[in-house]
Amino acid sequence: MLPNPAAVKPKEGGSKNVFFDNDDLDSMAKHFIGNMQRYRENVVIPKNLGPVKIMTNEEKMVQNAMDSCTFKSVMACVMGYGLGAAIGLFSSSVNPNIATPGVPEKQQTAREIFREMRTTTHGYAKNFALIGAVFSAVECTIESSRGKSDWRNGTYAGAITGGLIGVRAGLKAGIVGAAGFAAFSTAIDYYMRHR
Repeated sequence: MLPNPAAVKPKEGGSKNVFFDNDDLDSMAKHFIGNMQRYRENVVIPKNLGPVKIMTNEEKMVQNAMDSCTFKSVMACVMGYGLGAAIGLFSSSVNPNIATPGVPEKQQTAREIFREMRTTTHGYAKNFALIGAVFSAVECTIESSRGKSDWRNGTYAGAITGGLIGVRAGLKAGIVGAAGFAAFSTAIDYYMRHR
């Protein structure tokens, strides 16, 4: 049982021992038992990448919002749309003008060419945006449920995304799409982790 600090008589020098008569033991007991709050006094932060700044609550809130599955899938959708638009624009610009057999070839007007380019670009952009959003949402959901970040997340997400895209053409196309997309996702993930 610990003694009552108020009942301890002070020594001649003015300091009083609270727990023990021995000064060394009493100072150790005061250190370990006493109420000495130290706010971030002994926080060790590694500084191998430069100066470290402790994040504020607002910065933590923004970081949590950017790490959410919703933000990741929206960003993948937007970036997929941009990439698809660029690929669609390129493919429509190099696509040859195919004439219908038996019909004399008619020179296309600039308006018709631009309309065709816009249709192709928009089609590619929508497809890439859909693939990016679905893949990102599925991968983030799998990562959150598994609690791990490894190559299996991308493989599973690729299989689900490829299967969903391919199943519109039938069951066999869905299985082939799932296998192909899973293999592609695994290869890309392996390359990104081991380069």
